[in-house]
Amino acid sequence: MGARQIGELQIDDHIYEAVTSIAQGTGVEVEDFFNKLEAIIRDLAPRNAELLEKRREFERQINAYFTELKASGRDFDKADYTAFLKSIGYIVPEGEGFEVGTLNVDPEIAAVSGPQLVTPVDKAQLALKARNGRWGSIFDAFYGQAGDQNVIDETDGKEIGDGYNPARGDAVIAKTNDTLDEILPLDGASYADVERFTLVEHGGTQLLNAILKDDRGTVGLQDPDKLVGFSGDDPTQPESILLKNKGLHVELRTRPLKGVEKVVREHHGGERAFYDVQMEAAVTTIMDMEDSVAAVDAQDKALVYSNWAGLMRGDLEHDMGSHMRRMNPDKEFTTKTGEDLTMPGGSMLLVRNVGQHLYTDAVTFGGRDIPEGFLDAMVSVLGAMHDLKSAKNSKHGSIYIVKPKMHGPDEVAATSELFGRVEDALGLERNTIKLGIMDEEQRTSVNLGECERAAKDRVVFINTGFLDRTGDLLHTAMKAGPMETKANIQGGSWLDAYERSNVITGLRTMLQRVGQIGKGMWARSTDKAGLLDQKHNHPEAGANTAWVPNPMAAVLHAIHYHTRDVDAIQAALSDDLTPVEKAEILNLPLLTREMGAEERLERLDEYAQSLLGYVVHWVDNGVGCSAIPNFEDVKLMEDLATLRIGSQLLANWLEHGIITQDEVIASFGKMAKRVDGQSTKVANYNNMAVNYDGPAFQTALDLVFHGTEAENGYTEASLREARRDVKLNGPQRGGVEPKWQGGSSA
Repeated sequence: MGARQIGELQIDDHIYEAVTSIAQGTGVEVEDFFNKLEAIIRDLAPRNAELLEKRREFERQINAYFTELKASGRDFDKADYTAFLKSIGYIVPEGEGFEVGTLNVDPEIAAVSGPQLVTPVDKAQLALKARNGRWGSIFDAFYGQAGDQNVIDETDGKEIGDGYNPARGDAVIAKTNDTLDEILPLDGASYADVERFTLVEHGGTQLLNAILKDDRGTVGLQDPDKLVGFSGDDPTQPESILLKNKGLHVELRTRPLKGVEKVVREHHGGERAFYDVQMEAAVTTIMDMEDSVAAVDAQDKALVYSNWAGLMRGDLEHDMGSHMRRMNPDKEFTTKTGEDLTMPGGSMLLVRNVGQHLYTDAVTFGGRDIPEGFLDAMVSVLGAMHDLKSAKNSKHGSIYIVKPKMHGPDEVAATSELFGRVEDALGLERNTIKLGIMDEEQRTSVNLGECERAAKDRVVFINTGFLDRTGDLLHTAMKAGPMETKANIQGGSWLDAYERSNVITGLRTMLQRVGQIGKGMWARSTDKAGLLDQKHNHPEAGANTAWVPNPMAAVLHAIHYHTRDVDAIQAALSDDLTPVEKAEILNLPLLTREMGAEERLERLDEYAQSLLGYVVHWVDNGVGCSAIPNFEDVKLMEDLATLRIGSQLLANWLEHGIITQDEVIASFGKMAKRVDGQSTKVANYNNMAVNYDGPAFQTALDLVFHGTEAENGYTEASLREARRDVKLNGPQRGGVEPKWQGGSSA
């Protein structure tokens, strides 16, 4: 395909056609859209470039600080480091206290505590699955999947096999009864004792009536107010019963379901009090254009934009072979007082654009690449204008954009200005676009309150991204000295200080009244038992949302919000909102011990395997996020954030002589064979350990050997170059001189 000219913009045909399709029905003229985009680029692109140069200047100053510190023989001192960062303007002065004033925020974001999904929007089947993850079966979540670390173990005949296991089904039902007993207790009985449910009218309202087995009488809910309503024509024989606890709904399906059902719902025979328990789970979902997406050119971006628009129109679908996956419809109920009630069938959707550091040639201005985030913002909002008319997503007329990789208040202010210009360009009221701030870069962490102030009438979200935050720490302090292992870095005191500061800052600005104070991802996507056992720490820390990798994990994490009262936790924390000392956030996890050769080389192999396992799928097949077998063959969710950590840590060790270039090449050669062996069942997989000269293998090495030079430690530049190469020339080279020598003999 070619390109067309509008003003000084040259627009790739893929983008032009996507925008033309998306604009239909919005009232926006395509040529006017691009004229407005041109004006935004002309006015705001110079400021974007200035902000990126400011990042580079800070990096030069910080590198010089650590170089001088090392030359003088002085040890790192967190207080001195903090004072230095204040002296150069990296840490800005704090103004008077203020409260966030964002208006027209939907309750899923402003009022409900619950799980949040993040999913790549370029994969329609995953985007639809996540959007439909608002509701999920606790039966399925407890039953689990083969090969996972499931909530229910596989001992004593409870194994997961090819077919349904009734013994496991019994354990699932018992676990479900125990969970319901805890979160929605009956008055004097267990759910295990119930033969059937009915509703009885009393004083103009319905009450839940549980008829017990063996003629033992009836009981109601311990708290009758937790009954919301029912579905079906006859309340005495309801098809389902809708309950509510701490803002989250639970649907007891009391009649068998039609169609294809799963696991316990389908197979477990006999009359039961309920045939399924549907948990309200992924209350919100971030549709991701960034870390989990491998979009490297206009064709890729057109798909990203088209899928987002399809979600906003409500017509996105994907052919699964056996059926067509579409967006679930809303759920219809009758309240206990007789009114009609519609419950959303899908998750409330936000969209994450790319960061300010990325540029694209999908649209050029005067022959130069433009900030990709400018294009993202314009097209994201254009797509969301369909929802402003239909209110299928936001009932309050808002558009939610999460902005990653912002470094400090000036960049947040620039993003808010960009959003204002987009609103003007597309005829929207100011502050229609709400802003989610990813607290994942160090300069944002130590200035978080001022970052909120810079967008105080837009901000609805501050979320700790501990993975990227770790990567930024490693790059910012690259010259400080060798850093600890991954495990010890993420067990360091800095991480606790950073996580606590995020919550306290959000509470100090009263963000919790209108938005989300969020926590990061559960990366061990197949470890459901660990998730249920450990992720309660996020609501207990005062966060009203936290990321999970898939809808089944969202069901399990929803249990934590039923069993913890986030509002009460936040109220208790608000009794003492003393800010966390910035020096504690800035404390460095330096390697102060002697690392033996065995540990050093084992960790090198571990990190090399992780890097190669992710990069090969990204570069060869355009997969931006996937569950990759780790060094122990346990699948971990990997994206650009995890890649940033691994590449920056190895670059740091190389910088300080913990490892050598020869050791890196040897390890990568050995681990390429291991990743190849782990990927024998992966479709369209190309072995790296053939000539070691393919773009994927060479790019993985490049991320380490050029890691100190990569701006802020970001990996996209190398990945995008390699992915474009593969799209043009294929994944194998054969006879082409490799960028790094020595791999083939490793």
